[in-house]
Amino acid sequence: MRFLIPIVVLAAVTVLSAIFIVDEREKALVLQFGRVVSTKEEPGLYFKIPLIQEVVRYDDRILSRDIDPLEITPLDDRRLVVDAFARYRIFDVNQFRQAVGVGGIATAENRLDSILRAETREILGSVSSNDILSSDRAALMLRIRNGAIDEARALGIEIIDVRLKRTDLPAENLDATFERMRAEREREATDERARGNEAAQRVRAQADRTVVELTSDAQRQAEIIRGEADARRNAIFAQAFGQDPEFFEFYRSLTAYDRALQGNNSSMVMSPDSEFFNYLKSPSGVAAPSQ
Repeated sequence: MRFLIPIVVLAAVTVLSAIFIVDEREKALVLQFGRVVSTKEEPGLYFKIPLIQEVVRYDDRILSRDIDPLEITPLDDRRLVVDAFARYRIFDVNQFRQAVGVGGIATAENRLDSILRAETREILGSVSSNDILSSDRAALMLRIRNGAIDEARALGIEIIDVRLKRTDLPAENLDATFERMRAEREREATDERARGNEAAQRVRAQADRTVVELTSDAQRQAEIIRGEADARRNAIFAQAFGQDPEFFEFYRSLTAYDRALQGNNSSMVMSPDSEFFNYLKSPSGVAAPSQ
């Protein structure tokens, strides 16, 4: 009885080591001395020969791989740093095993990185930076994916999608780019100010010309009115002189006295017998008869 228990335990361990389970998230290969003898792609309970055969499992889900940032040079020589990622799945575990050997996922992803980096450089290097930064980048990502599909299939891998996460300028170029953008904006601002000053000068010149024209026209009209008023005044004086010449002469003499005998006038010396004083010497206000 003592010898029976170890035998039962050994038998149980042997049976358990011969059983393995494959769930829906994975695929499995049964290897015998490193050679593939069976492929298990459906979920379920399977058996293998203990100690002789081993099971290698591979993820059957869609996997994601971030590509290390790489620097590219588009057609316009404007260097860019591209950060991308890819989604893929293992579609043929036998081919995958033959391609990567015992390295598994790590080896496959390193080789996948090389494929995607080469395709990214080739595709993005054939267009301008504006195409990469515009809405056309979706078509570029599709071209990268399609270009890498055949090489990836040789690894037993199916590339489902490739996406560009970020597209930036290299750090050493940022300052120069910002300075160039600032200089461009300052140049545009200077041009706008120059155009504004030019327009302002035109407006001022037009306004000055309008002022001169209005002033000249007003002065012309004023001279016309003044001339007409002087003519009317002279006509009235002439009419008054014709009606009463003696009164007109008296009025003109008084006007002459008013203008000549002001306190701020210069001194003048005249003879008392001057005709200037005819009305002053007349007691009746009538001009004395000339001798």
